[in-house]
Amino acid sequence: MKVTILRANPAGNITLFVLDPVAREKRTEIASRLMELPQLQAEQVGFLCPPEEGCVGRMEMAGGEFCGNATRAFGMLMAKENGGLSQVRVEVSGCDHPVTVDVDLNAGTSRSEMPLPLWVKTIEAGGATGKLVHLGGIAHLVVENVKPSQDFFDQVEPVFADIPGLDAYGVIFLEPDTGKMTPLVKVPAANTLVWEGSCGSGSLACAVAQSEGVPEGEFARDYIQPAGVVRATAVRSNGAVTAAYIGGPVILDPPIVVEL
Repeated sequence: MKVTILRANPAGNITLFVLDPVAREKRTEIASRLMELPQLQAEQVGFLCPPEEGCVGRMEMAGGEFCGNATRAFGMLMAKENGGLSQVRVEVSGCDHPVTVDVDLNAGTSRSEMPLPLWVKTIEAGGATGKLVHLGGIAHLVVENVKPSQDFFDQVEPVFADIPGLDAYGVIFLEPDTGKMTPLVKVPAANTLVWEGSCGSGSLACAVAQSEGVPEGEFARDYIQPAGVVRATAVRSNGAVTAAYIGGPVILDPPIVVEL
């Protein structure tokens, strides 16, 4: 079987876009086989689909989740394919409304709006205190000054079982003084648990957690991750997050055909 793909690098969170039509029931298998190809070094896979709401394009992740880094990479792809636009509206899985992506093709950067947090809770888990940030289809537990390990993830994973409707969840290991963060993210439907090179929603979860107590204005910070830097922004009004964004560099490789 041959498939046409495009490899995107949004701040190190390597994403493959499958450009050929693929039936939904076959996506998990194809994504798994693509991620097994060592030369691609992929962390996740998205599938291009016909738009349903009049946007320039639609992209669905293999597990049906929302991914901020994939969204802003897809936005850049659509901007390039539509004459070099500086802003596009795209449809993406895990989000119930079109998403605006601002693109600077000359600078090689892309910024996507993000889902607003449904709630934030301070919890005790795995012997640590963390902020559990629910972003809709995805949730993250942000813990500070905890050594990254899968053992810790396994200990705290039950906290996500009480959140209905999650497509994905992760633990974000944050060094608050330096802004260094290490994301470990699970997508059950795709059967993946990945130490991601960077994580857009995890970056936003950190910005949301760190901006608590800031009643008004914009909190923005660069989060330094294993393979890149993501700038996350949370805008607060009367203490509530009213707007959220992630941005940073994106590299799009030319399309290629791979044999599976």
